[in-house]
Amino acid sequence: MTDPIRSIVRRFPGVPTREGAGVRLRRSFSNPEVPLFDPFLLLDRFGSSNPEDYLAGFPWHPHRGIETITYVLEGRVEHGDTLGNSGVIANGDVQWMNSGSGIVHQEMPKRYDGEFNGFQLWLNRPAREKMSTPAYRGLSHEEIPDVPTGAGGGVKVVAGSFRGIEGPVRGISVEPEYLDVRLAPDEALELPVPAGRTAFAHGIEGGGTFEGGDRAVVPAGETVLFGDGATVRARAGPAGQRFLLASGRPLHEPVAWYGPIVMNTPDELATAMLELRRGEFVKERRPVVEE
Repeated sequence: MTDPIRSIVRRFPGVPTREGAGVRLRRSFSNPEVPLFDPFLLLDRFGSSNPEDYLAGFPWHPHRGIETITYVLEGRVEHGDTLGNSGVIANGDVQWMNSGSGIVHQEMPKRYDGEFNGFQLWLNRPAREKMSTPAYRGLSHEEIPDVPTGAGGGVKVVAGSFRGIEGPVRGISVEPEYLDVRLAPDEALELPVPAGRTAFAHGIEGGGTFEGGDRAVVPAGETVLFGDGATVRARAGPAGQRFLLASGRPLHEPVAWYGPIVMNTPDELATAMLELRRGEFVKERRPVVEE
């Protein structure tokens, strides 16, 4: 019988890397960990007070077959895409993009007086939706509910729900949950996660423990993968704790992945690359914004 409290089964300290035109990142998981994190594909943390680490940005590049979720904790990022969307993602804002059949976009950080800080998470799409119409959701921080815990903390709900409050991102087939959890010093909190879902947490600030077999402190910068169960039980340390909690329904489908394109078979991947070379990659150029 599965324990209702989810235990930590793996820890990922993250690996320094560079992406885009040379942006310094810390990568928690990626291609080699796909079977563990299904339906999630990649988690990158960007953060630096040195503009040289991020100003080169992520110039125009393609995506197909996935959803990209960019969460800016602090800083400003200008973006644009082949659907005609453009704007700025700033403190507390989220860009949730379905690349579908093919989109080309850019994300260019701007000089920031402080610690430029945030995440990008990739979410896989099922085979039947890989070639869907691309669409874009831009969420300002005012649109994201912040639910008090009652003990000094709070939970920002981007997707999924907490205590009956739903986040603005809905209608995605893998039913993702994406929560930004803040706990006061020594505060404990239970967060329901349906059994059978993949679930992980990433420490943002402070540190704390997650009840289960491994109760060692999870510091800022570390990602932990949970085993099955119905609840994640967290307890902050004396300095408090902030972490991302993400969960989703696994797809159990084959993954063919090259760079920013994730399909199901090598043939589909080869077709995508051929279309990219021929200038046939983008199928839609009309603005599509998901509500």
